[in-house]
Amino acid sequence: MTRFLLHLRKVLWHAFDDDVINTSKAAAYSGMLMLFPALMVIATLLAQGPGGTTLEGEFRATLAQFLPADSMDLFQYALHTHHTLTAQLVLSGSFLSAFAALGVMLSLMEGFRRAYRLPRDAWGFWERRSRALLLIFIALVPMSLATLVIIFGRQIEAWMIANARHELRHIVLLFWRMARWAVALVTSITVLSALYKFGIKIKEHWAWVIPGAIASALAWFLATLAFGFYVTRIVNYSMFYGSFGAGIATLVWLYITSFSALLGAELNGVLFRERQAQASLSGESDSAPSSL
Repeated sequence: MTRFLLHLRKVLWHAFDDDVINTSKAAAYSGMLMLFPALMVIATLLAQGPGGTTLEGEFRATLAQFLPADSMDLFQYALHTHHTLTAQLVLSGSFLSAFAALGVMLSLMEGFRRAYRLPRDAWGFWERRSRALLLIFIALVPMSLATLVIIFGRQIEAWMIANARHELRHIVLLFWRMARWAVALVTSITVLSALYKFGIKIKEHWAWVIPGAIASALAWFLATLAFGFYVTRIVNYSMFYGSFGAGIATLVWLYITSFSALLGAELNGVLFRERQAQASLSGESDSAPSSL
């Protein structure tokens, strides 16, 4: 427990020293530009397939579990307004989402660099942006698989209940819902681990980046629950920002997400410097002459 508190103090201290607050703001701003076009493109593509209305409804129901209050109203209004411009929506939304996602990755990579105390010129201009594009595709693969499981989860759940015995239905339902949340948690840890491993210039083993990924995922989950309770029970953003309230709430939620990801990188940076210090001490002891 003492070691955990010591690491937590170091992480928080280095987070403020590395200006994680402003870096999170930059990532959240780009994330706001990316989020709604990406959601609209996905929902539009789902609506074009067989059973599109059902799949689109499942997608919206899934988003409602993660997005802050009133954000879904903003998303549904935008989708309803532009639903007829399918081709134009997909092309323009995809381009805008990719461009904004590049900004998100560049901001996070800058936070990772500061967490590891790496030089500013560790990557060149084009090398840094090509790596950011690579990180977008690396993150999309597990997220897409998890999205498919979550979207089709209700259909799979209904099939399992229909084919299970009556006395086993509640057990099947419980385990299946636990499995869906486990998929979401494992996906978050996998995406964060990939970002931490490939988002810095140095070589890190997978086992060395997982602690930060787990801490970041847990911090994000708890912070999202607390923020959801705060928005729905304590304060109403629309009271202060009017029609911009839903957008402000979403922006704050994205800020919490970015801040959690950068905190995980700070933890990995602290552990990285501890390993370096231990390796340096062991190297000095090995090179020291033995006393007679």
